[in-house]
Amino acid sequence: MSALVKKGEVIDLSIEKMAIGGSGIARVNRYVIFVKGAVAGDKVRARIYKKKKDYAEAKVLEVITPSVNRIEVRCPYFNHCGGCQWQHIKYEAQLNYKHMLVEEAVSKVGRLNNVPVLETIPSPEIFGYRNKMEFTFSNKPWLISKSEQSEKPPFALGLHIPGSFDRVIDIEKCLLQPDEGNEILDIVRQYVRKTEIPVYDMKNHKGFWRFLTLRNSKAFGDWMVNIITADEAQQVVAPLVDEICKKVSGIKTVVNNISKKKAAVAIGDKEVIMFGTGYIEDKIGDFVFRISANSFFQTNSKGAEKLYSKVKEYAELSGTEEVLDLYSGTGTIPIFLSKQARRIIGIEINKDAVKDARKNCEINGINNCVFIVGDIKETFSKVDSEIKPDVIIADPPRPGIHKDALKGIIELGAKRLVYVSCNPATMARDLSILSQVYEVKEIQPVDMFPHTHHIEAVAKCVKN
Repeated sequence: MSALVKKGEVIDLSIEKMAIGGSGIARVNRYVIFVKGAVAGDKVRARIYKKKKDYAEAKVLEVITPSVNRIEVRCPYFNHCGGCQWQHIKYEAQLNYKHMLVEEAVSKVGRLNNVPVLETIPSPEIFGYRNKMEFTFSNKPWLISKSEQSEKPPFALGLHIPGSFDRVIDIEKCLLQPDEGNEILDIVRQYVRKTEIPVYDMKNHKGFWRFLTLRNSKAFGDWMVNIITADEAQQVVAPLVDEICKKVSGIKTVVNNISKKKAAVAIGDKEVIMFGTGYIEDKIGDFVFRISANSFFQTNSKGAEKLYSKVKEYAELSGTEEVLDLYSGTGTIPIFLSKQARRIIGIEINKDAVKDARKNCEINGINNCVFIVGDIKETFSKVDSEIKPDVIIADPPRPGIHKDALKGIIELGAKRLVYVSCNPATMARDLSILSQVYEVKEIQPVDMFPHTHHIEAVAKCVKN
């Protein structure tokens, strides 16, 4: 079947539907082709760039007949940047596609039949919704057009092109963050260019400027600027801090993280507070959360309230329950549920996140949340001897729940389980195992990431 297409071939294709990962799906006879940049309903001319036995991958060269759901994009970097793969799709259609992706994962990966998947809850904002953006300095700029003049020395401050660890698009404006973030981005770019101090080279691991992370509070309008450098040199960074604070209102704090790690991670070994408190605060519902430079917080604050409200609904708490929250992070879900439960125990492997969770409880006057530092699959024996939870909340990372932890969940035997997922495929896999003892009543997709193929989903599970 794969002999029907060849690598490098240009072929006309009709796009049937959208796939997990964001591409459109076309078929030549029954041979599947994943087409980047396509929309369900398009007829396109595409080039095959990867060919495997069971499938091929292609990229749109020309839209012959556009889908009714295709729209003009607002971002000039759309075809190059990996930040938002679906900006060319009407938002209402994005919600429908995400619903279908969850539905398909549940039926095909989880083999769970007759589980209702509800219509996707939309994000309250579809542009400017991100409260955190991370930009990379690079001496390997990706030139969008051949006519673009490269700088001497070459320079970029922006986002990686997909699949490259060191090629970066020099981005002047990202539509996913508020306008003030783009002002800060431009100030930093101009200042760093003037210093002529080298940006970091990911191949030879030399250079000074590494990353710029911007965080903002949707509730209070405050900004945190985190400048990540390879060495500590306050005499270089301090004038930049002054310039940012002078030109942009709402700067609450500026920090300088120093990272000598070779890994491309925007977290420092040492943090210097250059201005302000070293943290900002944001709200989810009625609760205030302190956010430091390296702590985790949902990137869509207003969307998080929609997500957690669904978790609260599915947990069906009356005020008397013992709740076990797995992968509790900085305590956002336990604190959000705290007024409806007798006690909530959170388990989290990151000790800094647990420290933040305890501080967030203190800020909000919460005294019925307890946090344990530990690997979930190794901590169940301790939990089992201490409590018998009425309700379990699980919000695992993209790979899902470890098989040992799934076994532990089943053995604990809580009456209700609420599973929060950012990956429909691993959620479906895990729910299939949990269905040995739990009936999956329904699943609610929640859009936290407009213009991307990513989708959160909440599953309501009741013990048989």
